[in-house]
Amino acid sequence: MRFEPTGIPGLFLVHLDWRTDERGGFLRLFDADAFAAQGLPAAFPQTSLSATRQAGTIRGLHLQRPPFAEVKLVRCLRGALFDVVLDLRPGSTTRLQWRAFTLREGDDLLLAIPQGCAHGVQTLVDGTEVLYQISAPHAPDHADGVRFDDPALAIQWPLPVTVVSTRDRGWPLLAGLPSCGP
Repeated sequence: MRFEPTGIPGLFLVHLDWRTDERGGFLRLFDADAFAAQGLPAAFPQTSLSATRQAGTIRGLHLQRPPFAEVKLVRCLRGALFDVVLDLRPGSTTRLQWRAFTLREGDDLLLAIPQGCAHGVQTLVDGTEVLYQISAPHAPDHADGVRFDDPALAIQWPLPVTVVSTRDRGWPLLAGLPSCGP
């Protein structure tokens, strides 16, 4: 595993290493010691899967507030996605900055997203599936988000937007968002 810094503290693009032989391959998706060495959690009590039917669908930008703030590990299992992470941590040197990554099926990448960052994806192909490992249990009363189309962010989504949930369309703009983060 190789942890590539992204310019936002605590946000890493994790390069995974296949071990191959005549049988096929073996890929380590998580190593508690390697993650702990980067200041990331060594345990992820929740694993989730999203399956999205239509390309252009947006999910997010989501986060959970303390005391249920969460670290997420994100991997594309099928299809492809445009993944956006927005730093909302008070006092962060990169507060209100975002980074985007393209994750594709079979690309041997994992995205490690720190607490206090909002996360959203746009699917690039039909039938995209995304695996999430999450460091805190889901707490609906602590769920929050930011509008995917906030003009202050000026996120350049790569495809025309086809589907967005009512909840995601209802998140506040940055101007109306209270302080975030642990």
